[in-house]
Amino acid sequence: MAKYGEGDKRWIVEDRPDGANVHNWHWAETDCLEWSRNLLSKLLNNLKVLDGEGNLFIKINKVEKVEGEAYVNVRKGKIIPGYELNVVLSWQGEAKDSEGNSLLKVDGSVEIPYISDENADEDPEIRVTVKDEGPIGKTLKDAMFSKGKPVVEEKVRVYVQSMAKGGPAKEELESKKVEKRGQPVAGASVKNAGTVAPVVEKEVKKEVKKEVKKEGFKSINLTEKFSCRAKDLFEILMDENRWKGFTQSNARISKEVGGEFSIFDGSVTGRNVELQEGKLIVQQWRFGNWPDGIVSKVRITFDEPEPRVTIVKVMHTDIPEEDRYGNATVVENTERGWRDLILNKIRAVFGFGV
Repeated sequence: MAKYGEGDKRWIVEDRPDGANVHNWHWAETDCLEWSRNLLSKLLNNLKVLDGEGNLFIKINKVEKVEGEAYVNVRKGKIIPGYELNVVLSWQGEAKDSEGNSLLKVDGSVEIPYISDENADEDPEIRVTVKDEGPIGKTLKDAMFSKGKPVVEEKVRVYVQSMAKGGPAKEELESKKVEKRGQPVAGASVKNAGTVAPVVEKEVKKEVKKEVKKEGFKSINLTEKFSCRAKDLFEILMDENRWKGFTQSNARISKEVGGEFSIFDGSVTGRNVELQEGKLIVQQWRFGNWPDGIVSKVRITFDEPEPRVTIVKVMHTDIPEEDRYGNATVVENTERGWRDLILNKIRAVFGFGV
């Protein structure tokens, strides 16, 4: 036990003289904005969209602007990307007749107003404009949108996946792992070289074990108090019309065991496993951006220790640490969703504050 005012050293992460961030315990943030500009330019500059199909020739010239913020946080080896970008591209098009004579050349722009980590599983909005709005200019604009949009979306997905893997921080993380493997074990001398090899081998095995854990699953446990009857809260969570009300999104909810549900405009789907009115809800939950085949389990218990005071406990298990795009924010986003989009919304909308 530490003396009063001194703190317990077991819970203090001290600064090291060498400035090392041991085991990435502290948050390490890397600014990725310039790196993002370079990568997006590499992906999108001088990109052909049409090369004579329908006598139309269209290409993206270059990335004109990348504004916003982009960063990667790393803590204890976990990569958490964050970005909100506005991207503008320039493009040019030419229409020719059947004999190859030029009918019109135009210039235009493509704007991607919002590339965000929050919408990493969705294709971004894309806007196309052209300087000449005549009939041929409009034809070129429509062709740029219909044929160029999937090309741009594909390149944006490459950027999103690169950020999910750590962006510029990925190389730094990998180099640190290599350095760590190559370092001699503390206290080992040249004479003891025979004992160093097995110790290093154990280090490698530990790292492999951690990697398996990272690809596994997590759980969330929440406890909240509401000023209402337990049966009222149960009914709200099982009633699709009230779900629509407090979430402002579409919902379909079966009230039968084995019945299916869909909430948040279809972003979350699942099935009822066990229902005890006013006491228990057990469901299977699946988010649309999770890897295929992964289903989590939600268990909600209701306890009314005194009239009109209800204790709700939410246990959400088998949550993947990464979504299908490699973003390692699934657990944080799920917990935040439970608190901000469900429990706190119910408390505010139905007046169940304590």
